Amino acid sequence: MDKESNPEAEKPAEQAADNQESAQQTAPANALERTNEDLEAEAEANAEANGDTTEKEEPPKKVNPLKAFFRKVNVYLLFFLLIVIVAAATTVVGYLNSQKEAPAPVIPTQELTQDALKDLANTDATVGAAAQTLTVQGNAVFSGKVLIRSDLNVAGGIQLGNTLLAPSLTVSGNSNLNEVQINSLQVAQNAAIQGTTTLRDLNVAGTTSFGGPVTASQITVNRLILSGNSVVQVPNHIAFSGASPGRTVNNAALGSGGTASIDGSDTSGTVNINSGNNPQAGCFVNVTFNRAFSATPRVTIGPIGSAAGRVDAYVTRTSSGFSICGNVAAPSGSQFGFDYFVAGN
Repeated sequence: MDKESNPEAEKPAEQAADNQESAQQTAPANALERTNEDLEAEAEANAEANGDTTEKEEPPKKVNPLKAFFRKVNVYLLFFLLIVIVAAATTVVGYLNSQKEAPAPVIPTQELTQDALKDLANTDATVGAAAQTLTVQGNAVFSGKVLIRSDLNVAGGIQLGNTLLAPSLTVSGNSNLNEVQINSLQVAQNAAIQGTTTLRDLNVAGTTSFGGPVTASQITVNRLILSGNSVVQVPNHIAFSGASPGRTVNNAALGSGGTASIDGSDTSGTVNINSGNNPQAGCFVNVTFNRAFSATPRVTIGPIGSAAGRVDAYVTRTSSGFSICGNVAAPSGSQFGFDYFVAGN
């Protein structure tokens, strides 16, 4: 079979020939001698000549991994985590430091030789520095005076064989004192005395309260006030001392030659009367207080003797004194009297 009788067989041969011609036209003769950069530049020039204006796509830029991490994570969350980590580290460090034992203080010591002790006995000497401690293991006897310029701390008991002179003594804790003699005692705050207390002279400038019985041989007060339903119990006698008040005698009421005298004080006493000749009714005697009352006091009198009962006695009173009078004239030449008691308001 020839070529004319088989046209289908001729087409592949023609296509192969066309491909060979296009390859010869596209590839230059010296293609093997040129580099890739030259070939790319020539291809770009051919594309521009053929009107291909398609821009070459740029490769994507690489992103910094740190920036990409911060874009994905919240900044505030990172700041909170940083605070938590710092706090946890501080807690751990503090706990570890608290578990460590504190170093024991080291006190420098210095031994005293026998020669040094002899020097101390014969001369004035300074031992050690201010930061050092003098430790005496045995007993120490000081024949002379001892002066301590700073504080004295005693871990054990103190026994004194003689008098203790302390211009200023401050006791912060409890103190047990067997026998104490104090010339002047000033207590700024409360004082509690549980046992028996013997006071020779007690002067109280302010308020004093006694919760229990008080026993005293003598109590001197300017004013005694009993509050509430208080009761005064005196198993023995009550005596009212003081200077005798003044008196003025009414000769007309006592009669010629009559006299009067007072034995007592402003509070209580007795007025003794001796009537004379021809006494008359009226006030026998006027009593004047040594110290006047702030208001008119209450005066109570009691007759002594039968003659005092006959005069029908009465009193007149003021804040400065009182008078004893009778509605009936006293018998002539009689001795009688009146007891009196005065109480202020």
